[in-house]
Amino acid sequence: MHTVWKGSISFGLVNIPIRMFTATEHRDVRFRQLHKECNTPIRYTKTCPTCDREVDASEIVRGFEYEKDNFVIIQDEDLDSITPETRKVIEILDFVQLTEIDPIYFEKSYFLSPQDTGEKAYTLLREAMRRTGRIAIAQITLRNRQSLAAIRIYGPSILLETIYYPDEVRAVSQVPALPEDDVPLAENELSMAEQLIENMSTAFDPGKYSDHYRQDLHELIEKKLEGQEVAAAPAAPKANVIDLMQALKESIAAAENEGVGRPAKLETEASPGTAAAAKPAKKTKAEQQPAEPKKTTTKKLKRKKTAET
Repeated sequence: MHTVWKGSISFGLVNIPIRMFTATEHRDVRFRQLHKECNTPIRYTKTCPTCDREVDASEIVRGFEYEKDNFVIIQDEDLDSITPETRKVIEILDFVQLTEIDPIYFEKSYFLSPQDTGEKAYTLLREAMRRTGRIAIAQITLRNRQSLAAIRIYGPSILLETIYYPDEVRAVSQVPALPEDDVPLAENELSMAEQLIENMSTAFDPGKYSDHYRQDLHELIEKKLEGQEVAAAPAAPKANVIDLMQALKESIAAAENEGVGRPAKLETEASPGTAAAAKPAKKTKAEQQPAEPKKTTTKKLKRKKTAET
């Protein structure tokens, strides 16, 4: 695992030297754009339309467009002058309850591990946070950008998650056409919807979910490499249109019937103000403690994956 940042955690007067590692990764299959005529990868060049030529990286500067076609130039030394002195320090500001932070604020996750001299202090912070049940709110400077972060326990590790500042989260009032709370709902429909939720409730087990599209895409590429014909997928059968109550009844029956797979998706001919029932999943038993996400197993491609366009 590659170290992406080195620094320390400032915890009162305690200084904990740490290393940072990216905790998540996108596993999408990536493609490059090719010239259809000869299959040559398309090149992307930076050009100046005024000078009508390609521009080298050394000739490029940063500019902020304060009004149409007018820019203020920002040099590297300008950014250095406002970069916090604590650029190599994760400064803990407060300790709060994790339940007080809405998941909309979370951005990207990083594992933190101690450097050679920080094992004892690292363990002290981890165990103190574990006992109190609190997480830390901190600030960190990454790539000349100051970010807000949440520091919490994840298994034997301390995990840092960058979080958005409040002004970076859009107001829900900007979302159009949200129904009001006073939309009339039939009590029997609401009771059945609650029953369906209870029947489908279980402990979260991330290992039971997988990216079927990515698996199919890997298999398609393998077949192409082996020179096999790829058959078109059959068209999905047209769903029956039934009323909301019937959809709820069938969904509950399917969820209660052990050993039966997922029922067919039901499209609902709902009256104004009502919503279609969600497609239920087969009820399964799960571990009480959530497991760490398991990596999806796919066939290894015979050729190097191409880069994203």
